[in-house]
Amino acid sequence: MRRLAVSLVAVALLAACGGGGGSAQPSGSIKVTMTEYKFDPSTISVPSGKVVFYLVNAGSASHDMVISDSSGSTVGRSDLISAGDSFVFTLSNLAAGTYSFLCDQPGHAASGMKGTLRAT
Repeated sequence: MRRLAVSLVAVALLAACGGGGGSAQPSGSIKVTMTEYKFDPSTISVPSGKVVFYLVNAGSASHDMVISDSSGSTVGRSDLISAGDSFVFTLSNLAAGTYSFLCDQPGHAASGMKGTLRAT
């Protein structure tokens, strides 16, 4: 009986610390919903500095968010997010400028899964 109780507590703790699925949106974050094959919103304006995205995969395939500067250099990349899951993605010090973002899973960006990020 004690093993069962310990196992149940361990499962509850693991669920509370899980990979972001079903987690609440952090205060001050920007919610971005990902589906096949788009980001909503696809144009995002933020103040420069620390930027927190709350990524929600409402699609049926795994997606990610890769942010690049005007030279094509990657400035940030989220984890790959499974269908139905969510993920908090933070850029610590985003400089003012215009960036592009996309899902780099095969064929997703070519199908329209991309957008523009402006930091002021």
